[in-house]
Amino acid sequence: MDDDEVVLKVAGNMLSHLGLKVDFATHGEEAIDLYAQSMKAGQPYDLVIMDLTIPGKMGGREAIVLLKEIDPEVKAIVSSGYSNDPVMAHYSDYGFSGVVAKPYRMEDLKAAINSVFQQD
Repeated sequence: MDDDEVVLKVAGNMLSHLGLKVDFATHGEEAIDLYAQSMKAGQPYDLVIMDLTIPGKMGGREAIVLLKEIDPEVKAIVSSGYSNDPVMAHYSDYGFSGVVAKPYRMEDLKAAINSVFQQD
């Protein structure tokens, strides 16, 4: 989930290169709707990556609270270009499973994803 189409495209390409299937959302409400639909269809997402701040819309900080209501076991990585935000430093206190800073680098994205799944 990101409001910047370039970021979505780059992240999507990186995730696809890692062999992952990707869906896109541009704000929290859309991400929540997609997540709920996938749960109802019996094909829940393994992981979501959410931008912390979406100007004028619901960002990751708010969306994770609602996703946890839908699925208390949701695995979510918070993402931001603002590394000094307290959510980035203490992501687990806010309900996230991992963190990755923007701009994305393939090795950082892969490490964040691997870290989330090693927690199981």
